[in-house]
Amino acid sequence: MSTPFNPVPAERVGDQSASIWTEFAALAVENKAVNLGQGFPDGSAPKFVTDILKKISEKPEMVDGHQYTRGYGHPKLVETLAKWYSYLYEVAVNASDDILITVGAYHALYYAFLAWINEGDEVIIIEPAFDCYGPQIKFAGGVPVPVLMKLPEGADRACDFKIDFVELEAKINTNTKMIVINNPHNPTGKLFSYSELQRTADLAKKYNLIVVADEVYEFHVENTFNVQGVWKMEMVRFASLPGMYERTISIGSAGKIFSVTGWKLGWAIAPKKLLAPLKANHQNCASSCSTPTQLAVAEALEYEFPKYLFRPFKSYLAYKLPKEICKKCRKMSVMLKKANFTTIWPDAGFFMLADYSNVKNVPNFKESVQEESQAESDEPEPQIEVEDPADLMFARWLCREKKIAVIPLTAFYSTNEDKNANDKMIRVCFFKKEETLNKAKKVLDKLSQ
Repeated sequence: MSTPFNPVPAERVGDQSASIWTEFAALAVENKAVNLGQGFPDGSAPKFVTDILKKISEKPEMVDGHQYTRGYGHPKLVETLAKWYSYLYEVAVNASDDILITVGAYHALYYAFLAWINEGDEVIIIEPAFDCYGPQIKFAGGVPVPVLMKLPEGADRACDFKIDFVELEAKINTNTKMIVINNPHNPTGKLFSYSELQRTADLAKKYNLIVVADEVYEFHVENTFNVQGVWKMEMVRFASLPGMYERTISIGSAGKIFSVTGWKLGWAIAPKKLLAPLKANHQNCASSCSTPTQLAVAEALEYEFPKYLFRPFKSYLAYKLPKEICKKCRKMSVMLKKANFTTIWPDAGFFMLADYSNVKNVPNFKESVQEESQAESDEPEPQIEVEDPADLMFARWLCREKKIAVIPLTAFYSTNEDKNANDKMIRVCFFKKEETLNKAKKVLDKLSQ
């Protein structure tokens, strides 16, 4: 008699359920909903970028455009990135030693955790936080330690989210090895100030911590020009702080920079001693990344660099991108407010938080679930625990009944206690084409009635 085939997954992945993105991507398709949930632009990519890739595709004889390239990054791409980030960080970034090209920023993050986290090492995460940090840290054997940003009552701007640095320092112990700082911040849209980043840097120095700086939205704010309608806040890159390049692994994304998220091209930048273990992971994992897209990004960045420096009003990254995003942000804010959402104005990025507490004709999800549970029982129970947070139930209802997909804020918290304390907000992506925004407006207009 044969033994039934019933393999058991490794413990590090055994408790991983489907992500919020998997659920709501399927839910949006199933219900033919306007998708404001996932963070990708659904309009045209910049033509000058796609034209470069087209040119490469039309030259089949180009070996350095179609065959395996240097494993750690196409020579032209790492050289161009070294030029850009030497300028942005005000340090000498070595193209060969300090840059690793990865399959998207996700991959760079995972390499950073896998390369430096041992079993039991603790990693400070500022919550709400992008939901891949925790699982990736656990995959590496580490322990994610959340530190909450708090939003004061009545606040209406993302910059009002504040880190309690006393609490942050209290969470640091002998097991703490790393801190993750996401700036501009997803999901809140907060842009950390110089003083906030410097206080974080001071703690990193004091306790000898590695810093992972997830800065994939770095160009969704950069604008220091006096132009009406464009964000005028300074993006401070963590590695540019005094003495911090040597202890920072910076994460970037071509997909976010040039609105080509499907190209899945990212990078990690750090001094040689920090980056070497990431390279060891990479050479035994992906080995190398897509050659034509690397070359196209390299040429696009090379084309942009002199404009960014000397003709910013002609630059996609310095002017056109932030101007377009700011315009769409204003439009989304008006739409949501008309539907009785209370919006939190973002400093940067392309996400906005909105409180749905005052939206009309919304079911009281927790009460309805409790009533159903009590109706099935002969003896009423004083308190029925609801498994899913209210904002998750609201987001499902909004997608199924009103045909608009958003992401519940509680997806960005790790504990049930913190989820239940922050279950009245949703996150929307406003970097969408006009057709999508207009469809969303029709849905939200009906919601306001």
